[in-house]
Amino acid sequence: MSNTGGPSAGEPDDTMRERGTTSRAKLRALLDADRRVVAAAPLVVVFGSVVVLGQLDSTPLRVAVESSDPIETLAQGLLTAIITGVTLVVTINQLVLSRELGPLGDQRDRMEGSMRFREDVADLLDAPVAPPEPSAFLRALAEGIASRARAVEDTLDAGGNGDAGESDDATASDADSDPTTRVREFAREVESNAEAVAGRLEGRQFGTFAVLSAALDLNYSWKIYQAARLRRVHDADLSAETKTALSELRDALELFGPAREHVKTLYFRWELVDLSRTMFYAAVPALVASIGAILFLDDPTTITGATLGVSNLLLTVAFVVAVSIAPFAVLASAVLRISTVAKRTLSIGPFVLRSETREDDLDWES
Repeated sequence: MSNTGGPSAGEPDDTMRERGTTSRAKLRALLDADRRVVAAAPLVVVFGSVVVLGQLDSTPLRVAVESSDPIETLAQGLLTAIITGVTLVVTINQLVLSRELGPLGDQRDRMEGSMRFREDVADLLDAPVAPPEPSAFLRALAEGIASRARAVEDTLDAGGNGDAGESDDATASDADSDPTTRVREFAREVESNAEAVAGRLEGRQFGTFAVLSAALDLNYSWKIYQAARLRRVHDADLSAETKTALSELRDALELFGPAREHVKTLYFRWELVDLSRTMFYAAVPALVASIGAILFLDDPTTITGATLGVSNLLLTVAFVVAVSIAPFAVLASAVLRISTVAKRTLSIGPFVLRSETREDDLDWES
């Protein structure tokens, strides 16, 4: 398999949405959509489904209630599920968050590791200290990567590299296989990707998904592999300055990896805290609705009449069901985003886990 199209042929796209086979609409719902909307959507579907099924049933709900107790049975099941489910989820969340607690020695080791990493980033940025805010920190790293990519281009412009493919009669294929051309295209791709990510991070506040979303679109793992491959395969064709610049670019990309993973971890913990709190808030009306159904809806004469041809009793039961499952809709909306991000960032470093993100014409050896 020959990579005749230059460094861009057959390689994964930069943005996370373009690297997978999942449709953009689905990814937008899983990642970018407001979690309140994502949580409300299944509630609307459940409410509508209960109403439609109740209308299609040959035995009206009021008649069924007179002969048995389907509403009370349903409400009791929902009540049990709410208490058990919310308690279990919140307990698991607290166990995850409890990893933040620990003896003084562990906390000191974490602090020292964090400070060493920040010093490495400050050295990379040639700044006294690295920015303290997560979005500014990632943005500074992305700008540092773009700067080092430009430095690679500058060494190529300065000359001293192999000039195959530079003659007037060179074919397009020769130009594509020319080390200088391949390194230049790689540097431009990195610069463009890093500048786009830095622009999206500007002014963003941590706690929103926008910060992590922008960071996920810098395909650093693949670019680490590209930098190492170009550096080794074309070692004899590149000048010492270009090889040094490529190594420095790779160092910058390697720093972005753990920085992004750290911000991702912080965001997940932030989301778990919000999830626990929101589930408690949603559990209160859910408990009230299910308990109220047990106490007051056992008598079919409690609610009479109809609205737009639909029994008010049926509408009330559908509302009770929708409100009762609200805590689980909240849980699902958060888990969908977290699991989607986690699946696409399982590895750290130059590993490509999703084979569908690249084409078969990629030459791993050149």
